[in-house]
Amino acid sequence: MEQVLLNIGFGNTVVAERVVAILSPNSSPMKRIKDEAKDDRCLIDATHGRKTRAIIVTDSNHVILSAIQAETVASRFESLIKDGDTSEEV
Repeated sequence: MEQVLLNIGFGNTVVAERVVAILSPNSSPMKRIKDEAKDDRCLIDATHGRKTRAIIVTDSNHVILSAIQAETVASRFESLIKDGDTSEEV
């Protein structure tokens, strides 16, 4: 069984089936989610030193930071779901 990979920028990918939410980081609750994940050692920073523009939450309670806009990540995720094609990365 192949896993569908979601491109979150700069050559980083996430297994699409594990994604629970794609969030914009601009509100206080999102900053709390990020801080709590850091305290719990479940934070993965995939921004390559750039500004965080999307927060991705997985079913394993890991929080992944991306420098790609949340809308862009969400549209990539949506196209993966619509295509249903497991043979390519988006």
